Amino acid sequence: MKEGWEAIIGMEIHAQLATDTKIFCGCAISFGDEPNSNTCPVCLGLPGALPVLNERVIDLGAKAALALGLEIQETSIFSRKNYFYPDLPKGYQISQYDKPFSSDGHLTIMTAERDEGGHAKNWQKMEIGITRMHLEEDAGKNVHEGLPDTDKYSYVDLNRAGTPLAEIVTEPDFRSSWQAYDYVNHVRRVLQWVGASEADMEKGNLRCEANVSVRKVGETEFRDKVELKNLNSVRFMQKAIEYEIERQIKAHESGEGVNQETRLWDEANSKTRVMRSKENADDYRYFPEPDLQPLKVSADFIQQSKDEMPELPLSMLERFQNDYQLNYNDAVQLVAEKDLAEFYETTAKESGNPKASANWILVELMRELNNSGNTAGTSPITAKNLSELIKFVDSGKISGKQAKEVLVEMFNSGKTAAVVVKEKGLEQISDVSAIEEFVDEIIANNQGQVEAYRGGNQKLLGFFVGQVMKASQGKANPKVVNEVLRNKLG
Repeated sequence: MKEGWEAIIGMEIHAQLATDTKIFCGCAISFGDEPNSNTCPVCLGLPGALPVLNERVIDLGAKAALALGLEIQETSIFSRKNYFYPDLPKGYQISQYDKPFSSDGHLTIMTAERDEGGHAKNWQKMEIGITRMHLEEDAGKNVHEGLPDTDKYSYVDLNRAGTPLAEIVTEPDFRSSWQAYDYVNHVRRVLQWVGASEADMEKGNLRCEANVSVRKVGETEFRDKVELKNLNSVRFMQKAIEYEIERQIKAHESGEGVNQETRLWDEANSKTRVMRSKENADDYRYFPEPDLQPLKVSADFIQQSKDEMPELPLSMLERFQNDYQLNYNDAVQLVAEKDLAEFYETTAKESGNPKASANWILVELMRELNNSGNTAGTSPITAKNLSELIKFVDSGKISGKQAKEVLVEMFNSGKTAAVVVKEKGLEQISDVSAIEEFVDEIIANNQGQVEAYRGGNQKLLGFFVGQVMKASQGKANPKVVNEVLRNKLG
């Protein structure tokens, strides 16, 4: 960013709640079904059809709100947001306005500076103000086809109309595109963590928008902002914000100024382009939805929702560092997904070796999971079985090199470490008397090397270790072999 300027960025996230049916009717939530196959008079907005609130939306909304540090309001009101789009048959959206489901939140995230290649460094905590999270229905989807200079057609698929959304709105607390990037990734993770949303941007069940303006350092007033819409990946969002910051600075310095408008990210040309002028709240003519009573939740419901909340990623990150003495990079990778964090903690406790557990999971197991398209939640190797393998290495039953071979076989076959070790005959020899027999034989057959070693050529120890390992068919414990050799050779 050019010196003397600062960016002011606020974020809006629309997260689809993980219900089986829509927010105001019983139609199924679908992805990839035949267009307009999951619709009914309610989500089509036909005359006389009345909405009925899906109770599951409230349960998941409460989980999402608490995961984001928001206060759940005992009374909230649904309103009609009036505007015309072809994918909204009623001509209005049922949303919330002046009395949202939750508000006044404070969320702590981890954010980092980035170098030119986007590599993170200097991670630190940042507190974000969350203005509100309200509940609403989604619109349908417009599908356009046709090439320039040819006939163009537009279609409307209303399968998505009525899907429950949680809209999360922040204060304008971000000062860089990378802070916004880290925030969206944090929100995605915690929503998945508590089971409130799949938060999969590829499926469109998490969408983000950024409100971006710039001002001179030291200014306190906000200048006109631009809303960046339809950002379908976190990386595209970061690039769009970065471009928009530079565009606006140039516009202000040239005297051209910035119009308050909505813009889209054009990935092909790596720039933003105008979509439409930005509406204000007055343009939507909000008024309370007459067909729905105020939504009231009890203090007992709110307390029960809090009691059911799992430990959240940031808390677990700090605990892993403190309780298991993990470095930040290992701990942050292990809490990237709830299943992975739980897999690690079980392994660490069962094996009694937290650091080795982290290494085996992040290097050996993750390689197999990534190659097979699995996750910790679908791993053919259970945490208990991996713990057994780690114990085998720690006790000297097998070597670390052998254990890597065993892990691959465990992953492919689903067998336990004990079964694989037995089938492959890999059990390591750690008995001192048994290893002494191999050592005595090697020393007797290599007197020239023995004299050279005792004459000061210490590098020959590696030769003797290799010969013992060869004689034992790789089963001798290298640590015990080294100890016996040093004693025998003097």
